[in-house]
Amino acid sequence: MNISWWEIKILCDPKLEDTVFWRLQECGFSGTATEVKDEFLLICAYLPQSQITPLDLAAIAQWLKEDALRLGLATPVTAWELIPERDWQDAWKKHWQPQPVGDRLLIYPAWLEPPTESERKILRLNPGIAFGTGEHPTTQLCLASLEMHFYDTPSQEQIIADIGCGSGILSIAALLLGATKVYAVDTDPLAVNSAIHNRELNRISPAQMLITQGSVPELAEKMTSPVDGIVCNILAEVIIELIPQITQLAKPTTWAVFSGLILDQIQPVVDVLEEYNWSLTTIWKREQWCCLNLRR
Repeated sequence: MNISWWEIKILCDPKLEDTVFWRLQECGFSGTATEVKDEFLLICAYLPQSQITPLDLAAIAQWLKEDALRLGLATPVTAWELIPERDWQDAWKKHWQPQPVGDRLLIYPAWLEPPTESERKILRLNPGIAFGTGEHPTTQLCLASLEMHFYDTPSQEQIIADIGCGSGILSIAALLLGATKVYAVDTDPLAVNSAIHNRELNRISPAQMLITQGSVPELAEKMTSPVDGIVCNILAEVIIELIPQITQLAKPTTWAVFSGLILDQIQPVVDVLEEYNWSLTTIWKREQWCCLNLRR
């Protein structure tokens, strides 16, 4: 069945980028594309018609005006329209281009022919509506953290859990960087379908990347032993709620990467993590967005 999508376009000062992403994520948008327009940034985001109303879109526009005013930036220009499924897919293809991330990865849209030779590991992706294209600051921070962990322990077999896997980008990246197996889970059936598609696109076997619909309890049922690493790129309040369950997946040497946080959300998350014997090693930041690197 074909569905219609809301496309929202926001032309803004680049310094407002992180705030725009945060507002969109809070309202349920997960598919986004970014394009530089002279000295401004054009951010496009998509959501099924059934999941948001025109009043909600108007509220987003007002919040962004207030955010810009508070930060002393130019007022963003916001517009939205309803587009059919085919036009939504074409819009992705216009805005999204290959993107190097870190030192070793190249995120490559599925509809483009990848290079036959590259010094980087090519991660092919067709995210659909699932979160995770490699453009959002939280995804980039997670990818950089994964790269760091696999630089530190390149010769060890590592099994990873990806909680809130979205498009599967972090799971696939972990496998390309050196993980031997990934357990991926997401509550959204559309994200699960997207992750399965991207697993096939990158020629990864289901035995190497096990994808489950649900949350931590469903993931735990699939696991045969605790994991070596955990990645979790979701909202702060969800992370806090899941920390007790996530801890049960870990062994004494497990590392973790938590992202999806803005600066003023760090302390409440760290407080709960410390209660469950997680030690904060580093905080990586990009503007307002943060990524926590931890160990047991």
